[in-house]
Amino acid sequence: MSNPAGHLGQPPSSAPAQAAGSAAPPHKLPLSLLSAVVIGSMIGSGIFSLPQNMAAGAGAGAVLIGWLITGAGMLLLALCYQRLATRAPQLDNGIYAYARASAGEFVGFNSAWGYWVSAWIGNVGYLVIVFGTLGYFFPIFGEGNTPAAIAGASIALWIMHAMILRGIRSAAILNGLATAAKIVPLLLFIVLVAAAFHGLQFRTDFWGSTKLPGVLEQVKSTMLVTVWVFIGIEGASVLSARAKTREDIGRATVLGFVVVLALLMGVSLLSLGVVGQPELAAMKNPSMAGVLAKVVGTWGAVLINLGLLVSVGGALLAWTLLAAETLFTPALEGVMPKRLARENARGVPASALWVTNGLVQLFLIVALLSNATYLALISLATSMILVPYLFSAVYACVIAWRGEGYGAADASARHRDTLIAAGAALYCCWLLYAAGLKYLLLSALLYAPGAIVYGWARREQHARLFRPYEIAILAVLIALAVCAAALLATGDLGL
Repeated sequence: MSNPAGHLGQPPSSAPAQAAGSAAPPHKLPLSLLSAVVIGSMIGSGIFSLPQNMAAGAGAGAVLIGWLITGAGMLLLALCYQRLATRAPQLDNGIYAYARASAGEFVGFNSAWGYWVSAWIGNVGYLVIVFGTLGYFFPIFGEGNTPAAIAGASIALWIMHAMILRGIRSAAILNGLATAAKIVPLLLFIVLVAAAFHGLQFRTDFWGSTKLPGVLEQVKSTMLVTVWVFIGIEGASVLSARAKTREDIGRATVLGFVVVLALLMGVSLLSLGVVGQPELAAMKNPSMAGVLAKVVGTWGAVLINLGLLVSVGGALLAWTLLAAETLFTPALEGVMPKRLARENARGVPASALWVTNGLVQLFLIVALLSNATYLALISLATSMILVPYLFSAVYACVIAWRGEGYGAADASARHRDTLIAAGAALYCCWLLYAAGLKYLLLSALLYAPGAIVYGWARREQHARLFRPYEIAILAVLIALAVCAAALLATGDLGL
């Protein structure tokens, strides 16, 4: 039934998706709501801890270089998603579809699997963070992992679940309102801290104190932070099947990138002009609260904690939409079990949503029983998104090089897009290097079990289970997972 992509640049047939997608919701998402998904998924809890996270391993000079590299690299990636939305309009849910078109169904499955695992585990963390922040005002919630906090998080989860089942568009509208609300405290922080900014403070130990490593290592440490806070840049591409126009996907991606980059740079760099690097590195998170309290007093910390609640709540909604869609699209094409392609009467991927939030609920209970496990899993799962980013860039490079989707008069555009995609691919490789071997090994532990789900889907399709090169990929994946498990058991590997 499904059309495997046997080699680079040959996209799979979209016929299954079209046939199964006849019940798609009639109300499409306009540019404003797509942009809100991109911005809302990128701005979660990370920005509120960004000042301390950046200062922990770098001085102001290295932080500035890190932002320049990240800004350029992420812009190239955003432009890749913009180009692919119009040059390959037959492909929906780019995180999955571009990897599948690049290297076949098993790779496409793994791209979707890794992204989905990262999304729902991240949602566990968001719920715990929400109630941990409420613990600032109501001690019964503690750090977010007390029985009262987990009970509250569970109630919030299923209220959100019921709301999404009423329609994707209504959920996207609520996310848009939450996104607008979360930007207000961030802008206020930037204005107040800019007014208190001291150039001398910013220039002191500009290249880091003697306790910090060399500039290159400092820059590398910022990469590990900046990539995490940009995850979500692909949000419009994931929801591409629900976009009003293909052009809006690219516009929302670039617009979201510009807005979030400005906010991230403002928060991290301006903080170094108010608080010195050593003091900032030792600050408790959310460190934005400590920085603003230095400027305006206690009410600044209260404002940031309230802003964090709104921000994380909105991000939770955005990532739930993305997680469900990431299961739904591959299921339409026979790469995930077919029951995940079921929609309700309102066009919501209900089965995928139930599976996603069921696992969130299960891991909320794990968070109650083991208050460290969920933190380790969030750090691990985030690194899993780097490989899907790389495949998106590779596919953009391939179709530009071959001229697929380009007219005879588009020679200059092809050359430009090839350079953009090649630059984005190199940036993704740099991120994988910056993440390190440790995360490659640990990620394999979460990727490897997906082969069972993939096998289930292939049996349903009565299709060939693995091609020879896919067997090789699976063998490498299992070997890495076994190696990681052995190193974890001996204590030689950890987060």
